[in-house]
Amino acid sequence: MEPKKEISVGGQAVIEGVMMRGPESLATALRRKDGTIELYVQPFKTKAKKGTFLGWPIVRGFVSLIEMLLIGVQTLTLSANRYELDLKAEDADKGKAAKDKSKSRQQTEELLSYVFAFGLAFLLFGLLPYKLADWMGLSKQNLFFNLFAGVIRIAFFVLYVWLISLMKDVRRLFQYHGAEHKNVNAYEKEAGLEIPAIQSNSTIHPRCGTSFMFFVLLIAILVFSIVDTLVSVFILGGPVPTLLRLGYHVLLIPLVSGISYEVLKFSGRNLKHPIVKLMTGPGMALQRITTQPPDDSMVEIALVAMKAALDLDFSAHNVKVMSG
Repeated sequence: MEPKKEISVGGQAVIEGVMMRGPESLATALRRKDGTIELYVQPFKTKAKKGTFLGWPIVRGFVSLIEMLLIGVQTLTLSANRYELDLKAEDADKGKAAKDKSKSRQQTEELLSYVFAFGLAFLLFGLLPYKLADWMGLSKQNLFFNLFAGVIRIAFFVLYVWLISLMKDVRRLFQYHGAEHKNVNAYEKEAGLEIPAIQSNSTIHPRCGTSFMFFVLLIAILVFSIVDTLVSVFILGGPVPTLLRLGYHVLLIPLVSGISYEVLKFSGRNLKHPIVKLMTGPGMALQRITTQPPDDSMVEIALVAMKAALDLDFSAHNVKVMSG
């Protein structure tokens, strides 16, 4: 079965692996410590179907975002659990006693990590930029307030990505991200799906989640400015208090993400347009950090995941198909 260009595929890097999403399947391929490949495949159909409310433009973008967040957490948890098994086996080989955590302790640690992550995100991308804009005396100027806060959010985002890229484990994750992009680029160009041919492709891809995040940050400036002006003129008759502004901006995130999704889809179909090149430039430039050149074993992992997600033959690879 030959790949068809019109069928879209995409995914994400996980710990020592790659998840790929096809039209009807999710496939996660993981490289175990002994070099073997484990493959997990499950059926998947988006709720954002054409002809339904969830498939409407704007709405489908937010639905897709929620779906991918849930899938992302699920696959990252799977890869983390398998990686932990390898660490325990390695410790056992060295004569170290493995310390098993209780299920309740694991769940508590996971909950605390999520709370910390969301709390840090709220501080860096929500409260702090608004407080800084307020301290700059921009509360009465809605456009400049949101422009300043938006620039601060973008700066924090870029700085955060750069800092975590310095970590060895994160850099390896970014290599798997690069492997994912190389495979998708090879597939969409209808190039050969052999490792040497795939390696000749770029690690940069216009539909990457990094580009999506940049669209969200940029479009938020425009949407928030318009809404703030409407609220200050027609409802309050004066400046919008910072906490109130932050509160309804959070409620506008579904709208912002939905618009960003449509812009991302449009840009993917019109890459040669000058305006599209200008809009996609920052996100694609940031991918030079979030994607790194992968080795052949990483490219193979992404290739197995992609073939499985697209229902292509992966029997040429030594794969152990797992259940669950």
